[in-house]
Amino acid sequence: MPYESGAAWQYDVPTTGSTHLPPDSGYGKALSNQGYGFEVAVADLIDNSIDAGADKVVVHFLRDADRILTLLIIDNGRGMDDAGLDAAMTVGRRRDYGDGALGMYGTGLKAASLSNASALTVISRTKRSRAAGRRLTAEGVEDSFRCDTVDQRYAQDMVDRYDGVIEWQGTVVRWDGVHAFETVARGHSEAFLSKAISRLETHLGLYLHRFLQRGLQLDIAVWDVTGAGAGFGEEVDHIAVEPLDPFGYKVPGSKGYPRTFTAPVEGVGDLALTAHVWPAKSKQAGFRQIGSLAERQGFYFYRNDRLVQAGGWNNLRSAETHLVLARVAVDLPLAANNVFSLDVKKERVTVTPAFTSAIDKAVDAQGGTFQQFLAAAETAYRDGSKRSEIVRKAVTPPGKGLDPIIKRVIKEELQEKPGENPIEFKWAPLPDDRFFDLDRENNVVLLNKAFREDFNDGRPGGSNDAPVTKTLLYLLVEDCFGLGRWEKTRQDRVDYWNTILLASVRSQRERRMWSAS
Repeated sequence: MPYESGAAWQYDVPTTGSTHLPPDSGYGKALSNQGYGFEVAVADLIDNSIDAGADKVVVHFLRDADRILTLLIIDNGRGMDDAGLDAAMTVGRRRDYGDGALGMYGTGLKAASLSNASALTVISRTKRSRAAGRRLTAEGVEDSFRCDTVDQRYAQDMVDRYDGVIEWQGTVVRWDGVHAFETVARGHSEAFLSKAISRLETHLGLYLHRFLQRGLQLDIAVWDVTGAGAGFGEEVDHIAVEPLDPFGYKVPGSKGYPRTFTAPVEGVGDLALTAHVWPAKSKQAGFRQIGSLAERQGFYFYRNDRLVQAGGWNNLRSAETHLVLARVAVDLPLAANNVFSLDVKKERVTVTPAFTSAIDKAVDAQGGTFQQFLAAAETAYRDGSKRSEIVRKAVTPPGKGLDPIIKRVIKEELQEKPGENPIEFKWAPLPDDRFFDLDRENNVVLLNKAFREDFNDGRPGGSNDAPVTKTLLYLLVEDCFGLGRWEKTRQDRVDYWNTILLASVRSQRERRMWSAS
């Protein structure tokens, strides 16, 4: 019925027609200003890899002698053909997601990439289609969302370069003009990469920890293309990302925990809250190395096993020091609802009062309340604060060349000296009478390259090889760095350590030759 002015209150707004309004090219500015941090953006792209069924993903930094060139993410997922690539690169196109998918809004690939880089290239192939690629640039978006077709020969070359990951199918995502890289002064890329990779490793290890625990192989690699010619350069760093479980304690901080509470959320139904109490003063990476302890207390929301919020009380209460041991795991309901909403970056959940009201009614199987859980966490904290603790001497942190798992354990066991550059390990040509030497000015332990194969069963080693030898050397020489004055007694120690270690490595070499004969 046509609307008549002066009629009674209209519960529905009357309309007389409709028109389709495509986005203006200015929308590209909004697309590239979504507030994606670097680590969050990379994690969003890896979500796409997981949705594509990948079990192997490599985050690949390319650099030369002076600067960081580009970033690539390679996976062995199902891949895409030409039609699939066109759909993936269409701004604003939302595809249908299955119940278990990590993707939600259909904008992550474009928004995450163009928030961090001036150009996005996607190259892919399936088992039934040849390699193909598309390239989207900031300029192209402003030019009526123009998307360029990648030369098929280059697409095939890229797939061939990564045949260790992509066998029959897979995808390469490439970022050029990465904003963070362009701010790094020439000659400072080494220090920048060290910090950037450490932050990325922590973020991915935390937010994807359930997938990593189930077998996802996720690596971060750095290649130097200086003088590569027709080749692909040299790998200078390689890290296997390990899971950082925010609930991975060995013994709980309070008896009877973890404990599951059931909260009756209006509009959702019963919701399980798994409450954990960490042991006081824990040094485990999953407790101390994922950010500020105050910020990491509270709720850990998961969507399809992907962590989407790591801490925070979501208006239930304020963060307090005496609750730093309290963490609660919550798997978000899959059914659509008006109580929980997730931001486009997948790092924060917004809740309505229906959730916080339900917390007050939550009980466990024995009738215990959520408030009793908070009291238990507070008691564990206060009791832990009363216990005396042996204070271990702070150390210069370990750096490149030492396996990340070992570095993590060292961080768990020993406090780091603030502001100290990490101690790096490098194989280098040294005189025959030296097993190792110290470059104290640059915080580097130099190992004699002539003995490298003796610690790798005669095979070429990677950047993190000989872990036992390097770890023992780190423990021996750590206190030789960061000193103003180099004493003769310290030099004497280095000299007799060299003599003894040379004898041991020669003994090991003789045993290898004897066993091989």
